[in-house]
Amino acid sequence: MMSCQFASDSPKSFNAYPKGDFDLESNNIRKSRKPKHSLIKSFGNRVMYYYQLHPVMLFLILLSFVVATFVVLSLYTNRVRTMTNYRKISTGIDDSYPFPKLRNLVMVAGHSIYTSSSCEKIDKEDSWFLESYQKNPGQASTFVAHIREGIESAARDEEALLLFSGGQTRKDAGPRSEAQSYWTVAESKGWFGNQEKVRWKALTEEHARDSFENLLFSVCRFRELTGSYPQNITVVGYDFKKERFVNLHRSAIRFPETRFIYSGTPAATTSKEAALKGEALVRTQFQHDPYACLGSLHRKKIGRDPFHRSIPYPNGCPEIKGLFRFCGASPYTGSLPWA
Repeated sequence: MMSCQFASDSPKSFNAYPKGDFDLESNNIRKSRKPKHSLIKSFGNRVMYYYQLHPVMLFLILLSFVVATFVVLSLYTNRVRTMTNYRKISTGIDDSYPFPKLRNLVMVAGHSIYTSSSCEKIDKEDSWFLESYQKNPGQASTFVAHIREGIESAARDEEALLLFSGGQTRKDAGPRSEAQSYWTVAESKGWFGNQEKVRWKALTEEHARDSFENLLFSVCRFRELTGSYPQNITVVGYDFKKERFVNLHRSAIRFPETRFIYSGTPAATTSKEAALKGEALVRTQFQHDPYACLGSLHRKKIGRDPFHRSIPYPNGCPEIKGLFRFCGASPYTGSLPWA
């Protein structure tokens, strides 16, 4: 059977007369008359008619429309500006940060202040300012263990920034911070054989007053130093505080659990039993007040700021300013760069 194919140059349909009306008497083409009232003019007449009947109602409708449009545009503009700024810092376009290539955070939470004028007795209790519950044989050695563990963790990761975190928390210790104490001890020990790998990328966060601020403030400090937020976080502290950091503090800032590591070292054997009891109490308090903004946790935090230092955060991390201002028993639900 033969198949039929239409030629590509088949004739087009022919219009006997162009568009318009043909006048048989004059043998001329008359153009079609356009309607007297256009669509826009008709709509305008309807609006004027409605305005004459209900002027107040029409005014309120127009005002609501203008306000709604303004609000939507404002929210959209702010959202675009925030995301643009974050994309800019996270891709390293802005080279004004001292450590733009570092991607991971290793944070060592401070527990005391080194007060000795000599760095030869770092493992002796009388070289540190200790609270009554800390005055136990072997306590100073646990601080040194934290410092060493943080250094070794940072040495294993070429992209890790090491932060010692802790403020000027004891009045009688003078205006020395926990973070500077730990950095000084690390310096005195030659960074435990890792000076070339770690010293250049080891810095301090000197405003934290409790364990939650150790984490939150260090995340913001990381942003100040690198221009981005950490891809992975490693926290160094006592092993009995793992549940507090992993299940409470990490959850409070909604950081992904798969990118969060807790590296714990043991407490002094002479204080382990008392430490576990105290930790159980503090953990219960954080369960009811995860952001330490109410009750006993808040009062304790205020007491650890004897010199009334002004906290610079969140100026250096504007993308998470809502998290800094939040206070509640439930997790913060606002936008976060890592959530």
